[in-house]
Amino acid sequence: MCPARGERGRGRARDPEIDARVLAAAGRHLARHGFEAMSLTAVAEEAGTTRQALYRRWPTKAALAAAALDMAVDTAPDRAAGDPLADLIAELENFQRGVSQPGRLSLVGAMLQENTAPDVLARYRADVITPRRTRIRAILERAQEAGLIDRDVDLEVAVTLGTGSWYARALAANDPPEDWPTRAAHLVWRAVGGKLGPPQVDEVGRCS
Repeated sequence: MCPARGERGRGRARDPEIDARVLAAAGRHLARHGFEAMSLTAVAEEAGTTRQALYRRWPTKAALAAAALDMAVDTAPDRAAGDPLADLIAELENFQRGVSQPGRLSLVGAMLQENTAPDVLARYRADVITPRRTRIRAILERAQEAGLIDRDVDLEVAVTLGTGSWYARALAANDPPEDWPTRAAHLVWRAVGGKLGPPQVDEVGRCS
């Protein structure tokens, strides 16, 4: 029996190994050269495929760049039941491990270039930046609810200080030290009214 007319154009299934090689190469080129200078021909050659194969998978350079950004996404476990200060340190440790990987800091610079496509920058913010900021803010909000830090502090600034201090240190000197997550977390904690050491509980059961 002959196949139905609509079945003839399906083509072969995508090879996940080619996809992985292309995305890895695109991520390296994006970090190294920036979005505008990223060459699809060079990406295809490094991945061992062709420009035509790239366009069959990603119709535009922006689409490929956005997909490559998924490789920069860091996953972190849910720490909703942990100690807020310990959770903050752990979150910054996770951040430092991610941003210290080869090409990741260059990728941040590429996203700050004026000629980066708006949809690529939006994807980076949505997939990489926003989730981490949301997790850090949630940690500080739990600390507020527990009475461990002040309720009238600017959490937006506190969140920015947490990760932003790493970039500032990286630009001013060599790579931040291994104990940066703890030092940065302690600084943020004190800035928002927290105290270091075991929490003290008053007569009504409120932490101080």
